[in-house]
Amino acid sequence: MKTALKLAYRNLVGAGLRTWLNVIVLSFSFVVIIWLKGILVGWDYQAKSDMTNWEIGGGQYWHEQYDPFDPFTLAESHALIPEQFSEEIAQGDMVPVLMVQGTLYPQGRMQTVTIKGIDADQDIFLLPTNKLDTVVDAVPAIIGAAMAESLHLTEGDLVTLRWRDAWGTFDAMDIVITDIFSSNVPSVEAAQIYIPLELLREMTMMQDEATILTFRDPELSRPAVQGWIHKPKNVLTASVDRMIKTKTAGQSVFYAILLLLAMLAIFDTQVLSIFRRQKEIGTYIALGYTRREVVGLFTVEGAMHSILAAVVGALYGIPFLAWQAKVGWTIPMDAGDFGMAMAQTLYPVYSAGLVVSTILIVVIITTIVSYWPSRRIAKMNPTEALRGRIQ
Repeated sequence: MKTALKLAYRNLVGAGLRTWLNVIVLSFSFVVIIWLKGILVGWDYQAKSDMTNWEIGGGQYWHEQYDPFDPFTLAESHALIPEQFSEEIAQGDMVPVLMVQGTLYPQGRMQTVTIKGIDADQDIFLLPTNKLDTVVDAVPAIIGAAMAESLHLTEGDLVTLRWRDAWGTFDAMDIVITDIFSSNVPSVEAAQIYIPLELLREMTMMQDEATILTFRDPELSRPAVQGWIHKPKNVLTASVDRMIKTKTAGQSVFYAILLLLAMLAIFDTQVLSIFRRQKEIGTYIALGYTRREVVGLFTVEGAMHSILAAVVGALYGIPFLAWQAKVGWTIPMDAGDFGMAMAQTLYPVYSAGLVVSTILIVVIITTIVSYWPSRRIAKMNPTEALRGRIQ
């Protein structure tokens, strides 16, 4: 085997430019595949991290009537907070949120919104709820940058807000925008207004009630609570997992095209090599090499393209991938238009498993492609091969 490796390496180096062209193309496939996979892994990590920090915490309890895709359920999606959570809420490890449907009237226009009541001193979310603890002449409220832009609102603006209380009676009051925040989670900003929890309870006559209970620690064992549905963190981030899975399937087509181009070059090189080196093949057989050993020699020779490609790819790939991990890849469009948790700049994440698995896949495919045309050697007549002719 050692002799075969030395001989294969010598033959590759002797092939000159043809070998290095194949190696460069194959190394490009290595680097691009690892970079694209790193982008998806980084997106997955960033999206789940942003959702955790801005929207879902370590998990949630939803009122059994609550449906985030049906705003009409908000009228019935509230109940008294179970007594068993009182201590956790007092310690700040659980944040109750009361949600009510309302209508905003900015500058003579009308906008349906979801009014969310939340404690001003909570620290589970990155929401600047401390701005709700502000003394103003109206109800203090914070909104997202996307909503502020669409409604042309700025900090300090006074806007009329209408809502319906627990008994179905409409009421209205002015609110003042005390802060405008920006996040990477569109669902936190889209048509959402945040006001102090106790004030919203008073406005709607829903004392001590909530729609969602968000807890901090995702590792704690959570009991089943009547009237409430436990939503673990992995359930709340399932939409991201599905999106990443879809994007991975789409990228697989691009991977296949890259590998196809590289493997086509390897295949053509092997076919040409066998055609031009018939005398050499006959000499090997005449010297006592079995046909299987000669086939193995040419297979190893073809497979070594991937080994050399990995080395060459590392020379320029490691600096490039390290630079990308540091500065990230900025999407050439507004990430908020996608309607999902997605940062404007994605930072690739590369793991040892990602690099090793990519190298193994390419090496195995290259070996198979190299073996395929090499099987023809087993059918050669040694005498005719020495003469440079194939039967």
